[in-house]
Amino acid sequence: MSSDVSTLPSKTRPGNGLLLLAVLGGMFLAMLDQTIVGTALPRITRELGGSDLYVWVVTAYLLTSTITVPLYGRLSDTYGRKPLLLTGIVVFLLGSLLCGVAQDMNQLIAFRALQGLGAGALLPLSLALVADRFPPNESGRVQGALGGVMALSYIAGPFLGGVFTDQASWRWAFLINLPIGLVLIAIIVARLPHVAGQGRGARPDYLGMAVFSAAIGVLLVGLTEKGLDDHTWTSGPVLWPILASAVLLVAFVMVERRAEQPIIPLELFRDRTYTLVNVASFFTAFCLYAGVVFLPRYFQEALGLTATESGLRIYPLMLGMVAGSMVTGALISRTQRYKPWLVAGSFLIAAGALLCTGLAADTPALALAGWMALLGLGMGPMLSGLTVAVQFSVPPRFIGTASANLTFFRQIGGSVALALAGTFYATVVREEAPARGLEAAHAAATAAVVPWLAVGGALIALAALVLLPGGRIGALAGRPSTVDG
Repeated sequence: MSSDVSTLPSKTRPGNGLLLLAVLGGMFLAMLDQTIVGTALPRITRELGGSDLYVWVVTAYLLTSTITVPLYGRLSDTYGRKPLLLTGIVVFLLGSLLCGVAQDMNQLIAFRALQGLGAGALLPLSLALVADRFPPNESGRVQGALGGVMALSYIAGPFLGGVFTDQASWRWAFLINLPIGLVLIAIIVARLPHVAGQGRGARPDYLGMAVFSAAIGVLLVGLTEKGLDDHTWTSGPVLWPILASAVLLVAFVMVERRAEQPIIPLELFRDRTYTLVNVASFFTAFCLYAGVVFLPRYFQEALGLTATESGLRIYPLMLGMVAGSMVTGALISRTQRYKPWLVAGSFLIAAGALLCTGLAADTPALALAGWMALLGLGMGPMLSGLTVAVQFSVPPRFIGTASANLTFFRQIGGSVALALAGTFYATVVREEAPARGLEAAHAAATAAVVPWLAVGGALIALAALVLLPGGRIGALAGRPSTVDG
């Protein structure tokens, strides 16, 4: 089969600077809204009531945004990026507006689900547009910038949520999206040309969309229930959704094997690099969530800091991730290789996480800052390098699909990580609190969960990364396609 290399950009296109700014802004908004609500939830439940529904304010967004990520990616390959991206932003902004004026908890949950339906377009299409618009020799550097923004959003969300809630109103955590989003729409309309995809008049895979949405939806419901302290893996609310998801995923594979335009082309998994990179993405989410979820909890529960203060204290982790992503992007662009930097990142994650085994309520702030920076420096390469690797493992016509699936596996990995670690954390707190006090118990739980989650994820990801063939951008970009469209 002939190669698709001719469709790759050979040089940076005019107007890319402003467009890149819009892409970065859209990605930041989508990822920010995964975390910004957490610190505002106590105030939200006091004003709107429905404290028993608080977890669904987060879950509704996670569920719809995760489900739609692969759908947007595949549809953008088929019908073009611009209409799908604009659709996603408009839906996201509509959901943000409605969340900002919600009058009860049920309304807020429904509007968060709507917001997630739009957010599913922003991250994967941002990653795909970089591959579309920038030549291979600049891809690493630009993906490094995207990875830096990704890292910033994970840490900035809780901090900004606390600031808005303390200084203004929790509603601004949603309404702030509107002016930024309108600027992004104006830039995309003016600067992003419409390039038709390769739809070829084929009927969309509606059955595949429906089965996939149901499978991932019930899986996330089961994992969310598992994250609650009073549920075990054999509890009905956990077990039955996960079993139903397994059955639906088998049905989805059967549907996709017969579909003319499958949402997730199974043939892509025949490529060793593509499969191993997605495995690494799944397990590096364990490392990411170990830091961005449990370390802020340590600052608040063990040290008694406010949400705003904990957001400031976590900055060494964020700065490490931003620096690691940017430096890795530059190294990839300079050497045209990604494998060495990804492997090195796994070792840095494991080292930083192992140091956290010494975490206690009286751990010196400077020492902990160093451990967090090391953990962040290891995570940074995963945010930029994995994207480069997966995009150059597929023909250009599958760039959107590949970028979306990488994001999808990271988000599912994060959900699994939280389900596994949430119960472990609560168990340690219950066992330690009677003898050592609540603050020391939370410190002990963090010292147990962070190394267990991050080192385990890093080692499995390392095994996948070591098995990657080649690891050179030029070789992957230039080889003939082996995947049928």
